[in-house]
Amino acid sequence: MADVLEMTNFIHDIIDEDLETKKYGDKDILTRFPPEPNGYLHIGHAKSICLNFMTAQKYKGACNLRYDDTNPVKEDVEYIDSIEADVRWLGFEWKERLWASDYFDEMYDCAVTLIKKGKAFVCDFNADQIRENRGTLTEPGKESPYRNRSVEENLRLFEEMKAGKYADGEKVLRAKIDMASPNINMRDPVIYRIAHATHHNTGDKWCIYPMYDFAHPIEDAIEGITHSICTLEFEDHRPLYDWVLQEIGKWPTPPQQIEFARLNITNTIMSKRYLKALVDDGSVEGWDDPRMPTIAGIRRRGYTPEAVRDFCERIGVAKANSTVDVAQLEACVRDDLKLKVENRNVVENPIKVIITNYPEGQTEEMAIENNREVPEMGDRMVPFSRELWVDGDDFMEVPAKKYFRLFPGNEVRFKGAYFLTCNEVVKNDAGEVVELHCTYDPDTKSGTEGANRKVKGTIHWVDAATAVKIRIRNYDYLMLENEETGEMELNPDSLVESWGYAEPLLGEAKPGERFQFFRKGYYICDELSTDDEKVFNKIVGLKSSFKVKK
Repeated sequence: MADVLEMTNFIHDIIDEDLETKKYGDKDILTRFPPEPNGYLHIGHAKSICLNFMTAQKYKGACNLRYDDTNPVKEDVEYIDSIEADVRWLGFEWKERLWASDYFDEMYDCAVTLIKKGKAFVCDFNADQIRENRGTLTEPGKESPYRNRSVEENLRLFEEMKAGKYADGEKVLRAKIDMASPNINMRDPVIYRIAHATHHNTGDKWCIYPMYDFAHPIEDAIEGITHSICTLEFEDHRPLYDWVLQEIGKWPTPPQQIEFARLNITNTIMSKRYLKALVDDGSVEGWDDPRMPTIAGIRRRGYTPEAVRDFCERIGVAKANSTVDVAQLEACVRDDLKLKVENRNVVENPIKVIITNYPEGQTEEMAIENNREVPEMGDRMVPFSRELWVDGDDFMEVPAKKYFRLFPGNEVRFKGAYFLTCNEVVKNDAGEVVELHCTYDPDTKSGTEGANRKVKGTIHWVDAATAVKIRIRNYDYLMLENEETGEMELNPDSLVESWGYAEPLLGEAKPGERFQFFRKGYYICDELSTDDEKVFNKIVGLKSSFKVKK
């Protein structure tokens, strides 16, 4: 990962300057990743994880994992477990695992401090009334009629809110800033709301909970975070972040919030709410469905953490939002796997090949290289006999132009074996091709001088007697853009299941093992696999030099 840690970006430029000026004295750089445990993390969060943790690593500092659990209604322990699994899968370990709720007492005290300074007040407006009086981008907001309550009355009402005297939504605590501010976030924002809900960490101790914009800067300051790295949507919230810390006044050198552009990828929706809806309505198998952009999903799909980190490095860190082509992510996955995995022969839409001049009852063991680009991976022995299976895409009765695979009268190389010539096509009553009768040239065995004879086509095969039947799950993008509306829509063909025949070694595959299906793509043995049936998910395809025109 050393090369990744050397990446530079404008955030690191800011940190370099802070170190040069000793803004934080001799203190180590400390960052944090602060997810809300209300759903599974997605590929967009992976960028934030990599940025925060790798920034800490680059400066020999540390990164905390802190759960933003200020909203007890939406949080679940299932999400917490998944978040930690995701961070560790990406290759990182946090300095401390912390909870925003650990600081509820101190946050309450900070709110009291603001009330005593005349910088916060209890408001009886409901959410709709607050929204109606907030104003617009061109018109100032209207001050609440409760804005000028005395400090004593605000302290009493806030204490009564804490004691549970009021119902949800009946009162809120608002910061007193400026209802005419050009930044709407500074127009007396709500900093505490009432929520009578049991919290996973604090139980029923609290019925009032801080809002994120109030809690976030306090959490950072308490932990001693030096640089609070956020996505770009928080840029307009930074003045409030700074205001909270300045008005509370407890931290002489407060954290610095820095924003970067969030990750947007073509054919990908990255909204927890939308993704949760897909899970809830059964459009996908679950949060870890291999079509999902969740980290759990891409992990099950077969992506590697190295590829994801490489992707995050390649796209860089920007100040303006943009959209990255999903093909770039796929290229990173392909680049990583091509030097790591062994290939295997798998055929779909199988057609039987009978070698009419091959000795009946004879079986040979053919040595086939495991990975052409990595000779150190060696060879494997694959059985070859009189009856074989070939892929349905490797035969055309009437060949298209520049088609060099099997067709009547054509000779092709069976990879790692012999040259075969197609002599006869056998069809069933429905006119479907069921068998190809071929002859082989015994002088062309792979590795011999005769195999050097020039032939244009090379195809793969599986021995019929020892073939293992497998289930194949070929994935396309979960979302596609509607050409007429420009809106993203569910792709009805995002999963196409088929079956195929594989060489015997794939019958021993364990869940999580990855392979290149020769000339097909990269696949991973799925957790659904059993001893009796192996299931493989397509990770990413290979670039093909030929596509049959339909």
